[in-house]
Amino acid sequence: MEIWRSLTVGAFLLLGLVCFYGYVESCNEVVCASIVSKCMLTQSCKCELKNCSCCKECLKCLGKKYYEECCSCVELCPKPNDTRNSLSKKSHVEDFDGVPELFNVWATGPEDSELEWDVFTFQVDFDKVLAGPKLEKDVNYYRKTNDKNLDEAIKERDNNIVTVNCTVIYMDQCVSLNKCRQSCQLTGASSYRWFHDGCCECVGSTCINYGVNESRCRHCPKDDFDENIDEEMQDFGENMGPFDGSVNSNY
Repeated sequence: MEIWRSLTVGAFLLLGLVCFYGYVESCNEVVCASIVSKCMLTQSCKCELKNCSCCKECLKCLGKKYYEECCSCVELCPKPNDTRNSLSKKSHVEDFDGVPELFNVWATGPEDSELEWDVFTFQVDFDKVLAGPKLEKDVNYYRKTNDKNLDEAIKERDNNIVTVNCTVIYMDQCVSLNKCRQSCQLTGASSYRWFHDGCCECVGSTCINYGVNESRCRHCPKDDFDENIDEEMQDFGENMGPFDGSVNSNY
């Protein structure tokens, strides 16, 4: 009985947050889901930008690390202009039999090393009731409901949620699809995301939805990037060997 009750509550909470995020187009729900859910439960960000009466509490709740990334999720920052080219919005994804221990070694290398990539770590939430024994690749969001008081809502959420760190590695330079696949597999990544602008993202084992669906490579694409990419960048698998895996496009 308790399981069905939790499933019902979880379903309504998920539906409400999906609707909420649906009209906040610039919100990066993959990165912000965990911290924003907590701030919504405590109503720390419940105000409008024009008076910003809650901005101090919201900043305290989100923290400086996440405020710039997630303030759009609670409609407390101006919507940024989308300056990315169209190829930066499209990507290919693929799963590996990852080696988490090896990936952690690459991701936690010394900061003064000459490695040509950026490491990005953020929190993600897994719902134990909805996901079951296996951690499915899905994001669950929570908000306060009218028939529960705040303390009960927070307690129920904390009992069912497991929060873990997701780590992704962005290559600095543009690479081809096959080069991205090869490089990420060598790091022990569990999956990768290759953007059509040439940006490559290697994804750790505790991430969902193939990491971050946003091209963030430091030097890719270049300012004078030509959207008519050359033949090497268009190699979507024609030259794949017999042991290469399948590729999912436009994920």
